[in-house]
Amino acid sequence: MALFALATEDGHAEEFGVAAAVTTMVAGGCVLTTRGRPFQLKFRDATLLTVVAWVLVPAFAALPLIAHPVNLSLVDAYFEMVSGITTTGATVITGLDTHPASVLLWRSTTQWIGGIGIIGFAIVMLPFLKIGGMQLFRLEFTERSEKAMPRMRSIAVAVVEIYVTLTATCVVVYRLLGMTWFDALNHAMTTICTAGFSTHDASFAYFDSPALEWAAVVFMVLGALPFLALLRMARIGALQDRFDPQVVTFFSVLVILVGAFAVWLLTAKGLPAETALTKAAFNVVSIATTTGFTSTDYVLWGAFASAWFFALSFVGGCTGSTAGAIKIFRFKVMYAVVKQHIRHAIYPHIVAPIRYGRRVIPDEQAGSVGVFVFVYIAAFALVAVAMALLGLGAETSISIAASAIGNIGPGIGEVIGPAGNFSSLPDAAKVIMCLAMIMGRLEILAVLILLMPSFYR
Repeated sequence: MALFALATEDGHAEEFGVAAAVTTMVAGGCVLTTRGRPFQLKFRDATLLTVVAWVLVPAFAALPLIAHPVNLSLVDAYFEMVSGITTTGATVITGLDTHPASVLLWRSTTQWIGGIGIIGFAIVMLPFLKIGGMQLFRLEFTERSEKAMPRMRSIAVAVVEIYVTLTATCVVVYRLLGMTWFDALNHAMTTICTAGFSTHDASFAYFDSPALEWAAVVFMVLGALPFLALLRMARIGALQDRFDPQVVTFFSVLVILVGAFAVWLLTAKGLPAETALTKAAFNVVSIATTTGFTSTDYVLWGAFASAWFFALSFVGGCTGSTAGAIKIFRFKVMYAVVKQHIRHAIYPHIVAPIRYGRRVIPDEQAGSVGVFVFVYIAAFALVAVAMALLGLGAETSISIAASAIGNIGPGIGEVIGPAGNFSSLPDAAKVIMCLAMIMGRLEILAVLILLMPSFYR
């Protein structure tokens, strides 16, 4: 990034150079102090390392933001980078249109890197941790065998190739539709990782282009699909074998929600049909996939729209993607559990296993999903109460909690709505949000596991 700053002569090369030097010295010290010692990374160590990395990496990434000309406080700089690494997209920086290009690119880069890190965490770590039913996605290549590492590497390379290809394609499409190369690169990186940082305060509203909004809809949806499913779609076999069941449900939910909201905009707000469909598609998909881009201040549409988008903040995309929130897979499992319970109430002796597609879900995995949903709602409630104790209003408090835990970005209300910013929040609220964003990104239970004494025995 220092080289980019030198090339663009934006005056920020020295700050990035110093930050890189400090980070290299600390990393080099860690390497030197452990060099030559026998080392084997056990699964428990990997879990601890993952959580600690998500806490410490934003601190080093924040170093360039503390210096001139950004001059953020320590809390604000850390908040901005936690939001970036966790692909949340909440920002405390105002006047983005006038900030140095290197700073804007750095923000986008942290989100893009965080996105690929999240995919790896979901594919490799969560199935072993048995969090939220993710053991259902435990792949053959993750089994402990002599062939585990080579197969894991091949999957990792394939996922990275898809991630990079989607990003490059998105850059080209954005450029062809009117963005500058710089805007196209930044927005492509934050679209594919469903993150939402922009180079303009007005986000996508700055471009005022329905074509760009529809292009963003396509790539936001692609970013919210499970990347292993994208690999599976290219394999030879029956069509139904290529699709993860949650993908079909995900598309169905988006179509229904976009259609319903477009009709409401058309009838209740009197928007032209084309405008209503465009605004509905872009903003519904943006929030549902936890990307957080905005093309209009939907809070101005009234209480119904605010309630609508607040509810969408709990949806999320598919498991194995960069999206946050509860995710479609878990909604499908909970629906199956409720359906089974109702059938048992009517027919007490019926044998009705819980199914996910054509696979039977063991009770342990269904219970794991239930535990995750309960802990998710409990964490949301605790964060909302904490915000209220800091003197924030009820609407702002619950919106912050949903935004942070779900890694969404914009909330509802005047303070943190689509046209708002998180800079006015007290430092204590930002620190709590940082914790909530990290917990939400690591599926909550991965962090809670570290608080258990038995984990260290």
